[in-house]
Amino acid sequence: MRWSGSATELRGPVYRGRPPARFGGVIELRRAALADVDWLVELYDDPDVEPFLGGNRARGADAVREEVERSLAEPRRFGRLLVLAGGERAGALGYHEVSETHRIAYGEALAIHPAFRGRRIADEAARLLQRYVLQELGYHRLELAVYGFNERALAHAERAGYVREGVKRKAYLRHGEWQDAVLFSLLQEELESP
Repeated sequence: MRWSGSATELRGPVYRGRPPARFGGVIELRRAALADVDWLVELYDDPDVEPFLGGNRARGADAVREEVERSLAEPRRFGRLLVLAGGERAGALGYHEVSETHRIAYGEALAIHPAFRGRRIADEAARLLQRYVLQELGYHRLELAVYGFNERALAHAERAGYVREGVKRKAYLRHGEWQDAVLFSLLQEELESP
């Protein structure tokens, strides 16, 4: 993997990874731009994506645009990134700062377009995010939570190298039912070599 731009400017340059075995092309991350807002809204609203995203995520073009603008204005503390597969928009993911003092960030909003699923693109995108947040931005800890019913995401988190820490029982009301959240984290010193 290599970073082709400064850590604070992920907007044009990309962070590149190795091709997953199930996908022959290069996986890249780039900061979302205003031109990506409509595509992101469609991705997040897709009926095969929406049920698995956090209930407090941005909804609609105005809210997504605000997140993209924040990502461009505060690239160290907040990110909305596109996942590119072979140069095509294949998904999105993000992060936000939880604690500046303790250097903790939170990974969020991983969504892969249904046309790109099943090729381990999300796994490589997660590894790229880990390197970007923990190495380039200098955070000590990257956390995330996965709905307990989302078996695909639970398996993905473990494949991507996150360590399972526990369960917040019936922590989030989602689609009218209380859901468990499985907590994961990765520490800077736990990053695997590329």
